[in-house]
Amino acid sequence: MRALIQRVTTANVVVDGAEIGAIDQGLLIFVCAMQGDADAVTAQLSIKISKLRIFLDDAGKMNKSLVDTGGSALIVSQFTLAADMSRGNRPGFSQAAPPSEGERLYEKFVDDMRGLGIPVVTGQFGADMKVSLTNDGPVTIWMDL
Repeated sequence: MRALIQRVTTANVVVDGAEIGAIDQGLLIFVCAMQGDADAVTAQLSIKISKLRIFLDDAGKMNKSLVDTGGSALIVSQFTLAADMSRGNRPGFSQAAPPSEGERLYEKFVDDMRGLGIPVVTGQFGADMKVSLTNDGPVTIWMDL
């Protein structure tokens, strides 16, 4: 499973002109299920992200996690994280899980994050989404489990 994590002061997602999810301070998490991902990977990823110490403490050091700050997560499915650019200029996405499996693992990841007590809002799997954010820092982290 791949994730692109951005520390944000605000983020929202719009589908068909309607805002379907928005957060203030927290994490915008783009996530992609990959071919061969097992259910256990969603739990591993959620725990790792929840404990990721990328928020500032009182001394201005990145020492706090999303759980420590009480922040929220906006989780958006993004199969393009599976892009393979090893040949030519057109990305290939064959490493992404098939849509039905990708959606199932995406929903399981969302449930795992909520199970850790993190307030979560989501995008809409498979939809054409418009995502806006104010990246804080900027802090952007790539995870591949």
